[in-house]
Amino acid sequence: MREAAIEFLDQFGDEAATLDWSTLDLFGVHPAAGVIRVDYCGALMLSGERVRAIESNRILFGMTTYYRDVPGRPEGVPVWEFTR
Repeated sequence: MREAAIEFLDQFGDEAATLDWSTLDLFGVHPAAGVIRVDYCGALMLSGERVRAIESNRILFGMTTYYRDVPGRPEGVPVWEFTR
């Protein structure tokens, strides 16, 4: 997951910033349960799958797509602030 996130930042970081992808959109996790609560997870916290493309409202992986504009999605904390 770490390597895929670094690769994403290298390849798509500038574009993600231009498209207003937030820290939580990319690196969010549940504040108490971490990645176990996938409904809180940002796009890069769901798997180690490599990103193929980024658009204004979605990130495309190999066989999956992450949509950031899902109504009612709860807001977590950045993964580096997660504590148990």
